[in-house]
Amino acid sequence: MIFGVGPGHWIGIPILLMAFPLSYLLVTAPELHRPPLYYTQICIMLLWLIALFMIDYVFRYDFRHTQWMVIGYVVVYFAGTGGMIGISALAGRAWTRSAVILFFIAGILAFVQRAVTGL
Repeated sequence: MIFGVGPGHWIGIPILLMAFPLSYLLVTAPELHRPPLYYTQICIMLLWLIALFMIDYVFRYDFRHTQWMVIGYVVVYFAGTGGMIGISALAGRAWTRSAVILFFIAGILAFVQRAVTGL
């Protein structure tokens, strides 16, 4: 463990860094006249990132063994990543396709991980 953070948490640090470009998109949205749904999609993803940071890094709470907490966490995760499909759609068809494919891969891997590990 380096700085009190184990290897599993090191993997999550790049994920947490997504908050910076998402915050930038949120700040620049008014000048680009984005619709309210755009703000909602970004805010849901930021909400998931904040929850991830608080639960895993600040409070270090092991919630993955409590089914209702896992369900809530996964719902916010998929709502956030699903919203990112809408954000990517603004960048063009190729980005939308990539986002949809990655969304389905993430969904499949989430269920495979749950089946293999039980966590």
